[in-house]
Formats: sequence, C-alpha cells, structure tokens
Amino acid sequence: MGKRVLLIEDEPNIIEAIRFILSRDGWTVETHADGATAVEAVGRKRPDVVILDVMLPNKSGFDILRDLRADADHATRPILMLTARGQKKDRDMAEAAGVSYFMTKPFSNSEMLETVRRLAGTSDEASGEGHG
Repeated sequence: MGKRVLLIEDEPNIIEAIRFILSRDGWTVETHADGATAVEAVGRKRPDVVILDVMLPNKSGFDILRDLRADADHATRPILMLTARGQKKDRDMAEAAGVSYFMTKPFSNSEMLETVRRLAGTSDEASGEGHG
C-alpha cells in the first residue's frame, strides 16, 4: 500500500514545507494549485489523504470539500483542511461539509506528520500488519 498525498495548495512556501515534512517520512506528495480542477485531480490521482487549503484560486476549499463528499468515490477519503484564518466559523463550515481534520497555519512539522499518518491509518502501532 502506497502512502500518497495530494496537496491542493497554491502557496509555494506551504507546498515546499509540507512536501519536505512528508517525503522525509516516505510519503509521495503530489500537488495541485487550481480550485476549479481540484475534484478532477483527486479522482485521477486517488490519494490516500487529501490536504486541502481553504483559499484557492477559482474555487474555495469549502466548495471542493462539499463536492468531494457528495461523490461516492470520495465520501470517506481522508481530507485535512488547512486555513490561515483559524476562526470558529471556518472550522464549523468545514465540519459541516465533512472534513476529516481541520488545521490552522502555521502548523508544526510534527503536528502535520502525525495528522497525516493518523488520517491514513498508518500511525496505529497496534495494527501489527507489517506487510510493507
């Protein structure tokens, strides 16, 4: 089973930071920067985890999240949403739309790594399924 993340983000500094954090842990990180084609990119790449920014060109992360959750292929796909604005309203909107986890920027490297591992089900030490 691969460890693949699709990062839907348009800020180069955030992309590089997340790519660095996750690739060091063995993740393949693919990126996509346009909100208008993000749902199609998820369908094509079929990642284990989606990291989705709230503020994207052409379509908001909230709209993308709603579209993904309305599609049976993505209804249960783990989605981590990132926002620079940590307002409760944003968190509530994300939770109402079915987000798996909500994280504000800036985030710590360990918080990002642990969250992605947990969402992908790879941080469960009790699983004992060492079929790498």
